[in-house]
Amino acid sequence: MRAIVVTDQAAGTAGMTLAERPEPPAAINDVVVEIHASGYVPTELEWPSTWIDRADRGRSPSIPGHELAGVVTALGYGTTGLSVGQRVFGLADWHRDGTLAEYVAIEARNLAPLPGDVDFTVGASLPISGLTAWQGLFQHGRLQSGQTVLAHGAAGAVGTMVTQLAREAGAYVIGTGRAADREKALDYGANEFVDLANDSLEDVGQVDLVFDVIGGDIQKRSAALIKTGGTLVTVVGPPESRPADGLAIDFVVEADRAELTEVVQRVRDGRLRTNIGTVAALDDAITTFNSTERLKGKIIINVRP
Repeated sequence: MRAIVVTDQAAGTAGMTLAERPEPPAAINDVVVEIHASGYVPTELEWPSTWIDRADRGRSPSIPGHELAGVVTALGYGTTGLSVGQRVFGLADWHRDGTLAEYVAIEARNLAPLPGDVDFTVGASLPISGLTAWQGLFQHGRLQSGQTVLAHGAAGAVGTMVTQLAREAGAYVIGTGRAADREKALDYGANEFVDLANDSLEDVGQVDLVFDVIGGDIQKRSAALIKTGGTLVTVVGPPESRPADGLAIDFVVEADRAELTEVVQRVRDGRLRTNIGTVAALDDAITTFNSTERLKGKIIINVRP
């Protein structure tokens, strides 16, 4: 099969190659999925799991990419809940070869059925962004109706999901970003917008929940805005700053079939819009990943036209 392969961490995306790799077998509780579309996160080549397995052994050459939408082609021994020929989408294991390939072996529990009225490109854009937003807001942030959410990066792939899900849950959402992001953030449902370069973040007043995708000084200033009993949720590693009288939680998104189903149902009925930026073919993937243009949404690689 054809796959994007990385062998040199120092080379970054410039070291990517499109190569022939063996098709993966289905181990116990695995399925093999013929990939139609794959999502890609630009920081993946900085993640230790791209280069080492759970026993800290090197595993290059490795195949990056962790979001997928496709069709099940084989079932491993003991696999239940899915069938050959079924359309699926989901989140591949961090420490195994990923989804920038024609096929992937993946634990069945990491997948959910992809309804026939949701195309593969949309399906592949949902797992990381949708699950990160869902888990950060509801599992870790314990968001309740009537609360105020400060959503950093509100025009990004995760931020637009955070905004929409929080608004649906009855929250008031203050989005942040660059000046050029204002209209997009508001279009995705932010009640108001803070230009981090030119507006005063402190003017937003106190909030119940901060969803942090930035860290550093912005995280520190945001932590000071959290109400008593509020929560700082971050996806950029252990928090450097904590609210004076609240919680600070960092987390890594996990696959969850029930939550994937909740997210895709909202896409089907129009409550949730995905934020797809660049879409490219597998042959053009490496050029796309090495582009110097600023990202404006999720990168999706259409593995099969």
